[in-house]
Amino acid sequence: MPIYDLSLPISPSMVTWPGDPPVRVEPRLRIARGQPANVSELCFGSHTGTHVDPPYHFDDQGMKVDAIPLELLMGPAWVCDVESKRDIELSALQDRVPQGTVRLLLKTANSALWRRQVQEFTPDFCALTVDAAHWIVEQGIRLLGVDYLSLERPGSEGHPLHHTLLGAGVLVVEGLDLSSLRTGWYNFYCLPLKVANGDGAPARAVAVGPLQ
Repeated sequence: MPIYDLSLPISPSMVTWPGDPPVRVEPRLRIARGQPANVSELCFGSHTGTHVDPPYHFDDQGMKVDAIPLELLMGPAWVCDVESKRDIELSALQDRVPQGTVRLLLKTANSALWRRQVQEFTPDFCALTVDAAHWIVEQGIRLLGVDYLSLERPGSEGHPLHHTLLGAGVLVVEGLDLSSLRTGWYNFYCLPLKVANGDGAPARAVAVGPLQ
């Protein structure tokens, strides 16, 4: 079965969330300069590109990224294509997400931004509604993946989506490129960097499928 890389490349030219640290990738050692190896210095925020939000991101008492059970980050995931929606409303998910879904990946028009390599932040990206977030919690979904840098747009007062989902123990994966996937089941694998006591971490995410 095909393997799809859902991760955004980390580079100084990539899109970052407003106010987050910029990305720096600087050479420190180079063979071309007569040094024994190529070594670079990397500098970026914990929520850069494709990344995982643990509950600690919005709760000082919440689970940290290095404590996430690996079984939540790997396994069957349902991809739900809601490309025609600007807001991901409850009606876009009801009757389209199978009962018993543990991992849900929401594909929207955001993924086309990655395919077109849009390098400026897009503030009016497709975002989840609060009703949809509550429904996701009620369905027992344990991991939600979205295809822009956040669940909710800049200026969302009180960050209700993050508090609703992370407060219920739902892991959030942001910054996925789902442009190559269609609605259906895939095996999903997402491994964030094991940052001690981390509030989040960049991850390499892949999907295998679609499953029969």
